[in-house]
Amino acid sequence: MTAEKITVEALVNVPLDTAWSCWTEPDHITKWNFDSDDWCCPHASSDLKVGGQYVARMEAKDGSIGFDFEGMFGEVENLSAITLKMGDGREARTTFEAVDQGTKITTVFDAEQENTIELQRGGWQAILDNYKKHAESV
Repeated sequence: MTAEKITVEALVNVPLDTAWSCWTEPDHITKWNFDSDDWCCPHASSDLKVGGQYVARMEAKDGSIGFDFEGMFGEVENLSAITLKMGDGREARTTFEAVDQGTKITTVFDAEQENTIELQRGGWQAILDNYKKHAESV
């Protein structure tokens, strides 16, 4: 069975190189990689090359729950696209496109079976919205 694809996107009012660094550098990732104000990302690592590992710790600020979001890079096209292969076999591909207003970020990811499509789309969009807010504040 092929997983359903979910798309989230944002127009970020920053140049392409800023958008890329905010997405790929661990010091930036820890500032935006969570979906609500009661969560945080206390640690991230990113070996940005094909076959390199990605890990972002996501947890509730009160310490009640948390998990490591892990994967391996299957594609890295500088300033253009990144594909992350998650531990459960799903993939997420994020593209970066320079446009007049800044950079268009689009992530297309394989849905998982545990949560509804709407919940997954909402969570990933909230994270992308946090990314936009962070990138535009740098």
